[in-house]
Amino acid sequence: MPKKIPMRQCLGCREMKQKRDLIRAVRSPQGEVSLDFVGKKPGRGAYLCPDEQCLKKAIKSKALSRAFGVDIPDSVMEELSNQSKEMQVEAKES
Repeated sequence: MPKKIPMRQCLGCREMKQKRDLIRAVRSPQGEVSLDFVGKKPGRGAYLCPDEQCLKKAIKSKALSRAFGVDIPDSVMEELSNQSKEMQVEAKES
């Protein structure tokens, strides 16, 4: 029996993708928003593709703010953008 692969929906493109291929943002129980690269931080999680276009769509539609119910700090959005760029470079290299 094959192992089940966890799937999550990207907030930008709204497509279902493998969890490990997405970037997880998390809102902690204290209301703090940050990125979770390991996938183990406690709190409400939301996922985005490591694609610049998906990130732009999510920002424009305020999808992260709606998912978490809070305003997203600029520092988190900048970190998401940087992580997205790094993951695209890694994908091109492999």
